[in-house]
Amino acid sequence: MILAVTGGKGGVGKSTVSYNLAAALDAVVVDADLGMADLPASRGPDLHDVLAGRADPVEAVREDAPVAILPCGRSLAGARAIDPTALVAAVERVAAEYGRVVVDCPAGLGGDVGLGLCVAYACVLVTTPAEPALADAVRARALARELDAGLVRIVLNRAESRGTADALARELGAPVTVLPESVALADAQARGRPVGEHAPECVATARFEELAAAVRETVGDASVANPGS
Repeated sequence: MILAVTGGKGGVGKSTVSYNLAAALDAVVVDADLGMADLPASRGPDLHDVLAGRADPVEAVREDAPVAILPCGRSLAGARAIDPTALVAAVERVAAEYGRVVVDCPAGLGGDVGLGLCVAYACVLVTTPAEPALADAVRARALARELDAGLVRIVLNRAESRGTADALARELGAPVTVLPESVALADAQARGRPVGEHAPECVATARFEELAAAVRETVGDASVANPGS
């Protein structure tokens, strides 16, 4: 199973959702934001090295972190040396080895976002209730549809009511998981830990467990390759 986490606008909490959803699914999270990586990193080969042909994708996965992760480099020189089109093969290789992969796609609607969606069997779309974020979510939904990445769920982050969620579900055609503001989630993220490990009884943990259950029910351990690619 390869699941992409996408969102048209930056700053909506996409990387937070990717990290915690990967933890709930016992999956490897791939930081595919090739220019502005945001997930935890450590020493050793990273996705920049993989896409430049200097490292094997499986060997670059860190299993000693709270969540197994293929991190991305943060240097401009590293980003310039890569072949972005090699991302598809790299993610498929990791999925073949580990079974489940969550791809944290970059913000926006550029070609690198499309690569993450192309390799995915399905996607989760993250937005906030802010109007600019919702407008970009509609465009991200259209891109996912064009690339045959079925929309499993929408995560409405930093929201407190169901009103916007119900309207969003009708407009984009997928169930919505509401993720309220959470001190426990912010604290867990600052510590580089999944919220389920940091605060197992909090609301955010329950919502990620619900989201993971929806992904398993809809996608299961489907083929690592998108049948439409």
